[in-house]
Amino acid sequence: MDSSRKFSFEILSKTSSFEDADGSSLLYNSNSDPTRNQNNSQSNVSFQNPKSRKRKKHRKKKPTILLNDCAVIPEDPVNDHDDAVVSSEVVFENRSDLNCRSYVSGGSTTSVCTVTSDNVYNKGELRQRNVNGSEEAELRVEESSTTTAEKQPQQRMSEANGSVVTKLETAESLDWKRLMAEDSNYTYSAEKSPLKYFLEAMYNGNSLQSTTTFGDEKERERVYDTIFRLPWRCELLIDVGFFVCFDSFLSLLTIMPTRILISLWRLLSVRQFNRPSAAALCDFACFVVLACGVTLLQQTDISLIYHMIRGQGTIKLYVVYNVLEIFDKMCQSFCGDVLQTLFNSAEGLANCSEENMRFWIWRYISDQALTTAASIFHSFVLLAQAITLSTCIVAHNNALLALLVSNNFAEIKSNVFKRFSKTNIHGLVYADSVERFHISAFLLFVLAQNILEAEGPWFQSFLYNALLVFMCEVLIDIIKHSFLAKFNDIKPIAYSEFLEDLCKQTLNMPTENGKKNLTFVPLAPACVVIRVLTPVFSARLPCNPVPLRLFWIVILSAVTYIMLTSLKVMTGMGLQKHATWYVKRETLLDTWTSQFILGYDFFFPKGTLVV
Repeated sequence: MDSSRKFSFEILSKTSSFEDADGSSLLYNSNSDPTRNQNNSQSNVSFQNPKSRKRKKHRKKKPTILLNDCAVIPEDPVNDHDDAVVSSEVVFENRSDLNCRSYVSGGSTTSVCTVTSDNVYNKGELRQRNVNGSEEAELRVEESSTTTAEKQPQQRMSEANGSVVTKLETAESLDWKRLMAEDSNYTYSAEKSPLKYFLEAMYNGNSLQSTTTFGDEKERERVYDTIFRLPWRCELLIDVGFFVCFDSFLSLLTIMPTRILISLWRLLSVRQFNRPSAAALCDFACFVVLACGVTLLQQTDISLIYHMIRGQGTIKLYVVYNVLEIFDKMCQSFCGDVLQTLFNSAEGLANCSEENMRFWIWRYISDQALTTAASIFHSFVLLAQAITLSTCIVAHNNALLALLVSNNFAEIKSNVFKRFSKTNIHGLVYADSVERFHISAFLLFVLAQNILEAEGPWFQSFLYNALLVFMCEVLIDIIKHSFLAKFNDIKPIAYSEFLEDLCKQTLNMPTENGKKNLTFVPLAPACVVIRVLTPVFSARLPCNPVPLRLFWIVILSAVTYIMLTSLKVMTGMGLQKHATWYVKRETLLDTWTSQFILGYDFFFPKGTLVV
């Protein structure tokens, strides 16, 4: 170590970040401060040497002069031989917020400079210690970040190893004993008498004010929307969706066979094969799926499946029904996609060129096979589900009640307490319409089984159980959608918009992009219904002679076809009239609303106060 003067710390001369309205305040930092070594950009340091010190330029607003009281800080450095002591000076600018004090105790000298500023960091304290001829420098900067609500004093200290310790000082306001002693109104007093506490709780405000708050008009609207406005709109939408599914089911049993017969008649009369249209190919594909499904279901022994489900004791009936219902929903979705693919292939085959004919034929055949397999599997799922429901209705151990409670409340639990968008709720309403149609098909299956096998007075019991199942389904759907709309902030007008979209779908009108359509594939329910009703008609036919039996088969088939066709016409025309009326009504309401808004804006422009 050379004999020249050694400084143990250096002083910050200026920094522009600590300026206030009256002038600039200085924060003097030690050279051994780790925060300074880590970030040089935040502390602009200017070294001042007594031999080569230069005067700073005077500021325009407030000139700076040297302090006389604490401008010189003597320092006793220790050199290698401890025989030379050189005096030093440390210069501070003359500031009104700078306080310097010196303390001498024995062989120790302490010089303290405190910079007070109300602008940024409030305080800066610089302290130098010389103990027993050895030099040690310590810098302590107390920073307090002040917010508009509260001040949290923190103390940052630099230790010898360079680490920074942040220490939270205890505020006097956190002293509980002092707070209780200074409480003149006994607001927080824990020594109130029980009678006084009870009287204050009885006469001060609402009895439930600690756990509830006062609502507003918005909360009132939500309550009445949940109870009154939304349930009837939801039920109307589900009922219209049910009749749309029923109309599609009747179309499969009436329109599709008629069009196939007309196509065959034209082919036989012309005696020349022409390329069929896309609609004819779609009808033929649906007929193939329906014929294969009915044929395979005819080979199924319903009594065997019934006794298998009723006789097993491992799985409860409501568990079996819930599992089959899950498979039903998955098959319904998959069959809808597969049928759309088949119709696309039929359209491509009808409009393709001669060069691509082979490709489209193989594509149509593969889609036909996949659609047939998926529909047959779906038919068996629906048949097993109908047999399970019939088993619960016939049983005398409250199995039907257990099935309804478990199935319906599991549906509420799985849907109500989840976040749903408006589009998801739209699809959920359509799924409830399809589910209600499937339940109607199951009840028809139970009725057919009672007609064939029941003994004694059974119709009253069947009617009671059927109404119980159907009304429970209606009630659960209303509760589910009411609270779904409440939790997801869906207005009742949204269900009116869903109904308008369904009416446009019924009228084959184009809808907006992104709107969800009702997708229902009636092939599997039709297979189950035909399989169930065939034994009922067969039981009423004479066995011999065969020509008479065939005659009655033709008569019953014709009567059934006429009845189904009449029902199809009434249902279709009713849906068409209702859809037309509803779409015109909504269009007229939208027109009146837009005209009212335009007129209001004309007479009362924006910014006009209407009293």
